[in-house]
Order: sequence, then C-alpha cells, then structure tokens
Amino acid sequence: MSELPPDDSEQPEPVDGFDEIVEAETDRDPDLAVIEAGSRTLRTQGGPPQADVPARPADPEVDKALREVEAELATRWGETKLEPSVARIAALMDVLGEPQRSYPSIHITGTNGKTSTARMIEALLGAFELRTGRYTSPHVQSVTERISLDGAPVSAERFIETYQDVKPYVEMVDARQEYRLSFFEVLTGMAYAAFADAPVDVAVVEVGMGGSWDATNVIDAGVAVVTPIDLDHTDRLGTTPAEIAGEKSGIVKRDATVIMAQQPVDAAQVLLKKAVEVDATVAREGLEFGVVARQVAVGGQLVTLRGLGGEYPEVYLPLHGEHQAHNAAVALAAVEAFFGVGAQHAQPLDIDTVRKAFAAVASPGRLEVVRRSPTVVLDAAHNPAGARAAAAAIGEAFQFSRLIGVVGASGDKNVRGLLEAFEPVFAEVVVTQNSSHRAMDADELAGIAVEVFGEDRVQVEPRLPDALEAAITLAEEEGEFAGGGVLVTGSVITVGEARLLLGRG
Repeated sequence: MSELPPDDSEQPEPVDGFDEIVEAETDRDPDLAVIEAGSRTLRTQGGPPQADVPARPADPEVDKALREVEAELATRWGETKLEPSVARIAALMDVLGEPQRSYPSIHITGTNGKTSTARMIEALLGAFELRTGRYTSPHVQSVTERISLDGAPVSAERFIETYQDVKPYVEMVDARQEYRLSFFEVLTGMAYAAFADAPVDVAVVEVGMGGSWDATNVIDAGVAVVTPIDLDHTDRLGTTPAEIAGEKSGIVKRDATVIMAQQPVDAAQVLLKKAVEVDATVAREGLEFGVVARQVAVGGQLVTLRGLGGEYPEVYLPLHGEHQAHNAAVALAAVEAFFGVGAQHAQPLDIDTVRKAFAAVASPGRLEVVRRSPTVVLDAAHNPAGARAAAAAIGEAFQFSRLIGVVGASGDKNVRGLLEAFEPVFAEVVVTQNSSHRAMDADELAGIAVEVFGEDRVQVEPRLPDALEAAITLAEEEGEFAGGGVLVTGSVITVGEARLLLGRG
C-alpha cells in the first residue's frame, strides 16, 4: 500500500474537480480560515446539537466540593505564567504510571480553530463507535468542560474524584521540583489519568500553548494536527509565523502522520522540515485533502469534502463560516489518518457515518445564538485572525441590517487589530471588561476603539451586564422587525460570562 504522497510529483491525477480546489486553496488568504469559531446550533434533523457547557452542580455538597477544588487549583500558576519545560508534567506522569501511554492519541496545535477541530474529530471517532477522551482549553463556563469522555464533559463528581486521586502524586512532584506544577499541568495530568481510568480507545488532545514544551506534549501521538498558524502569544512563541511554527512543530513525533491546514509559506516550510527530520508523513490541505464546495444552509452549511480516501459529498455542518468548513476538512483527514486511510488502504470512511457525525457537532461560544429579538450571538474571537474569520462568517450567515458589538478583551492581546477587523461590520461598539485580572480596562479599550471607530460609534459600559443591555437597546432602535443583532466577542471569558448572564448554563 502506498503512503500519502510526499510531494506534488507523486500525486495521482485529480479526481473530478479537485484540481480547482488546489488553485483555490493556494490563493486563499489563510487569515480567513482560522479561529475556534462557528456554531449557531440548528440541524436538518433531530433539532439542534446540544452545546455541552455544564451548569454549576445542583447538589450543594457537590458544588461546595467543586469550588474547593477550583480554589486549590487557583493557588497555582495560571495559564499565562509559564516556565517552558515538560520536566514537571513528565515527573507527574512517571509517578502516575504513564497513563498517557495506555491509549493512542491525536494531538492538535495551531493558532486558531483547535477546539472546534477537536470537537469534530471527537464526533467522528464517536460515530465510528470508539470511546473518546477529549482535552481542550480554555473553558467557556466550567472547568469541567476541559475533560470530556464519550463526547460530554465529565461530571462534577468525576472531576472532583479525579483531582483527589492525583492530588497526592501532584504534591509529591511539587516537593521535588524547583517550581510547583501549574494549573494547566495539573489539569493535563487529571485528563490523562481520567482517560486511562475510563478507559478510552483514543484521546483527542489540544495543546494549551505552543507545542514543544506544552504540558500535553508527553504523548506520542500517531496523528499530529496543525491548524492555521498566525500571530498570537508572540511574547512566548515568536514574532513571525515561522518562529511560532518552530514551537508548534514540537508535537510532531517520529513516524507520525501530520495533517496540515493551509499555512503561511514560512510556517509551512518549518513544519515540512520537521516532518522530514522525524520521518513523518504529511497530508496538506489543498493538495491531499480539502474543501471542494460549500454553500450556506439553514443553521450552517452544506459542504463537499475531499479526504485522503476520496470525496464526501453533501455533508451538513451546523457551524457558520468558511473557516469551519476548512476545520471540518482537517478533522476528517485526521480521522482518516488515524484509521490508516491513505497509508494502509485507500477506502474512504462510510459516508453516512461521516454525515451523521458532522450533523451533531456543536461548538459553544463560537458564533452561538443565545437570544432572539434581537438576536444575540457569542463568539470567542480574541485575535485579529479570529476576528476577521468571525466578521466574514457573521456577514454570510446572519444578514443583520445593523450589528452592535460588545467587546471585552484581554490586555495582552492585539486589541487594535481585533477592533480593526470588526470595524467594517459593527455599526456601533460597546466596550466593556470581564471579571478576569487579565481584562483590559474598559476606558483603555475605549481609547483604542475611538481611534478605530470614531467617537460617535463607541459607548463605554465597564460592567458586562450594562454593556449587554446597552447593546440590545441599540439593536432594537430600528424596531422589532428591522433585523438588528448583537455580537459579544473579544475573549473566551467575556463570552462565558455573557452566556451565563443571558441564561445559558
């Protein structure tokens, strides 16, 4: 059986119209194909996919115990304070008995689109009757979202139990290391232990940041997925796509298969060089796989995907935006590679199973509709690339006559670039701040917004509840049937808090 073609010269003749996709993918601006975005949850059959964001536990005792675990985790380094090393997590895995080696894994890195892609991969694997574990970050509302089994977040009781199980080993490692395990490292250890305990057939693991020294990178994944790379976390990962790709390429292990979304040229060169160094096989979006066609549908889009084993026509995806179609192509190729399609055999996956899986995908906080009259949409775009993708998607999917933005951003992000991306689609913007210590002060954010939008289009409401109320009022000014809408964006934390305020979770 042949492996995936290593270069253009060994590719087979294009099937049907796939040669057109190569040109289209080559010319496409990679910035438009990114961000963990895209879910207005309607489906063609069976109602909307359920956005699996758990509420607080109903049992007061369980809620109290979960709050105690959250408080203990909060005493550790947060996710923005890092000491780039896998020594601590490796030590924890050692004393836990290397749980991460008891199941195969699919490892996902990139700048945007990781969580949505992970959810699609999970849905596909589950549809083929595999028991899955999924580890993603950050969470929208509850920390328990980060660890999923069989497509749903672990219960609060199981999360607490897992923490108590690993706590003695965490303390043992803490005592031996220069620095205590961080919040993210402890959660990663919990996830790997929970997956082994389940046990799962396959783990779908999203990096926290980077790749080489990310805490998740103690797995030897047979499939490494790289979603589009752009500039983010430049103070830690590098100031060019190539430098960032160097860090992210660290998840590519010897003899693995790399599923590579379309990348900036310099980033692609770095990733391909790493693949050569470790004898990995590469499948590239736009060459070995991709999006053949897409059209807007009620509640999402209808896509035809070209996978490693053939074409998958008329797949309904209940997520909005071109970027989500490309995420779907990446997810499909990753699952095909996991099953050996393209390397061991050339048979495509069962089309009905693929369609069923994609139709059930949900991605909370990614172009998610949480209210009607006026329509309020949540999107966790937090960098310019993500904002451009969200702006394009909302224009395509919703047809608002007047769109009001509610923006609360983190101070360590490229806020000006984010606002500039949304400026063409926002009639007005209400700037605010979330409860995180990382949140940019509303007045500081307003100063940047005035430079981008002009003073007449900017309103300042430091409290998020007031900002939501102000935006809804502005959207209603044209009347009940005028088609006004509100987009809440800028940060996952802002989106999560708005989701709670608007009655979700």
